[in-house]
Amino acid sequence: MNSDEPAPLPLPITDELDLHTFDPRDLKTLLPAWLEECQRRGWREVRIIHGKGTGALRTTVHTWLLRSPLISDFRTADASSGGWGATWVTLRK
Repeated sequence: MNSDEPAPLPLPITDELDLHTFDPRDLKTLLPAWLEECQRRGWREVRIIHGKGTGALRTTVHTWLLRSPLISDFRTADASSGGWGATWVTLRK
């Protein structure tokens, strides 16, 4: 980090991750770290908001979730919680 750049601000961890503010290249480190922290906190179900757009980010998230040992199950959100712009994730105990 350049000394002229402000220090990064810590973000609060909640049971919802909105990916709109993140660079897609950061997903491979962001998703596991966030999901591990959610699991550590005992949260069983969390929501990832990836947006509707072209569906590319959703596909990337779902592909990663399929490979993760942290995940028990996941599904597209219903209309009241984001529709196909969000994914509910069930974490393993």
